[in-house]
Amino acid sequence: MDQIAVLIPCFNECKTIHKVVTDFKRVLPEAVIYVYDNNSTDGTDEIARDAGAIVRYEYLQGKGNVIRRMFREVDAECYIMVDGDDTYPAEPSREMADKVLKYHADMVVGDRLSSTYFTENKRLFHNFGNALVRKAINVLFQNNIKDIMTGYRAFSYEFVKTFPVLSKGFEVETEMSIHAVDKNMYVENVVINYKDRPAGSSSKLNTCSDGLKVLRTIERFYRTYKPLRFFSAIGILLALISLIFFLPIVDTYIKTGLVPNYPTLIVCGFTMLAAIQSFFAGLTLQTITQKNRQDFEINLQRAAREHKKLMRED
Repeated sequence: MDQIAVLIPCFNECKTIHKVVTDFKRVLPEAVIYVYDNNSTDGTDEIARDAGAIVRYEYLQGKGNVIRRMFREVDAECYIMVDGDDTYPAEPSREMADKVLKYHADMVVGDRLSSTYFTENKRLFHNFGNALVRKAINVLFQNNIKDIMTGYRAFSYEFVKTFPVLSKGFEVETEMSIHAVDKNMYVENVVINYKDRPAGSSSKLNTCSDGLKVLRTIERFYRTYKPLRFFSAIGILLALISLIFFLPIVDTYIKTGLVPNYPTLIVCGFTMLAAIQSFFAGLTLQTITQKNRQDFEINLQRAAREHKKLMRED
């Protein structure tokens, strides 16, 4: 079992991977550095191997798929995850690792948005998207994670071995943040100085399509983790629509004793029934969610026992 494992998911990062590996070997000489190549065609794997990294492969395309493979295969007391594009400095990794190893943080977030991200990143829609996602998740899930979509994080063994990776692409970072908040895990923030990609290195992130995936991920996890709030909001909306069309019919009936719009009255009735069903669906799913949280705590304890067993064997 490694004390510190540096995990670097890569897809065509031949321009930068050598520097990233050597920087982390310098700052964390005791760490084992793993580069997971995701179908690169530019020799990224050979360059990483020459720099001293252990190179492994994931053939299902997508960052989420790579992270699933990394978390499944590597055992360590502390995991440092970083992109291979040389946009994150290696120096803060020592502080991030200490927060996991000494202070028992479950996830440490490398916070770009509180430092140089908005001036270094030249893609305006990326800046807007990061700010929007941070605000949306902080409001919906009531947390204070400073950078939701950063690719620079540290994790405990328990977090890695109990985190169900469901996303296939870049939205996995959003999934990590929401999972940590929902499961009441200890999250710390470390401010880092972000720098834009060097010349000749291009981003794999598509602003529009990947941005929409992130927003769908937020909606999906809000529905999953906060079902009572989600379906109650739908129920309230349906109830309001029903009342808006129903009240004029009642008013006409009181004044004239007639109901001139039977179709509208029937639709209002069915809409109100849908509102009631939505509320009770949320109530039922909330009970299931609570049971899932209880099961998660049991799995967390099991992971902690496995962690101690591996440490004793080492």
